[in-house]
Amino acid sequence: MPMANVRSRAFAAAILTAFPTLCAGQQTPSSANAIQPQNKRIFWIVPNHRASPTLDPYVPLTTAEKFKIARDDAFDPGTFALAALYAGGSQLSNANKSFGQGAQGYGKYLGASYADLAIGNFMTEGIYPTLFRQDPRYFARGKGSGWSRFGYACGQIFWTHTDSGGTAFNYSEILGNSTAVAISNAYYVDNRTASNAASRLGIQLGLDMAGNVLKEFWPDINHRFFSRKRNGQASKPGP
Repeated sequence: MPMANVRSRAFAAAILTAFPTLCAGQQTPSSANAIQPQNKRIFWIVPNHRASPTLDPYVPLTTAEKFKIARDDAFDPGTFALAALYAGGSQLSNANKSFGQGAQGYGKYLGASYADLAIGNFMTEGIYPTLFRQDPRYFARGKGSGWSRFGYACGQIFWTHTDSGGTAFNYSEILGNSTAVAISNAYYVDNRTASNAASRLGIQLGLDMAGNVLKEFWPDINHRFFSRKRNGQASKPGP
């Protein structure tokens, strides 16, 4: 799908820019870096409310806390910014001809893009985690080689933690995104075939996997490329 391809390229560009530097020769980050709190946005745009820097000690979330994570992600300014970006790319590629062009058409693309993000957040972070008693958070590994952390991040799409402290198949992710795709058929009138739905689901799971990778490595990226720069500026003597 053209709109989904815009999203794929955006996330892939971020990962391809940062990941090689992190994997090359990296084994274990400093303990201070491993336990520092996660920022609420990755690259100051991508919402990051459900990332947790550690699993130990594990404290399960209440239902209200799960829905708070979903709400924070859905109504984060970065979510609106991403929706605007996706809407522009989709309109340029004329992904849904029935939406039309011009300001009115862009408004429809924007509404659909935001609905995709918000519905997906509530399904995968609030509703299904409550039904299946699963934890919607991404618990960063924060140690080991870059490739082992990369594999761990990708695997969390299919395997997650439960409220009881164990692990289980990630029904919340798979069924949550499947439900969101099914709902999207109500407003994507040009793309209601089974193959289109399967394609949107596959791409959404891939995007969430890319998001996990960014969540895993963002503390390292922020520490290596941005914290040092800020610290260096702060340490410069005045005129």
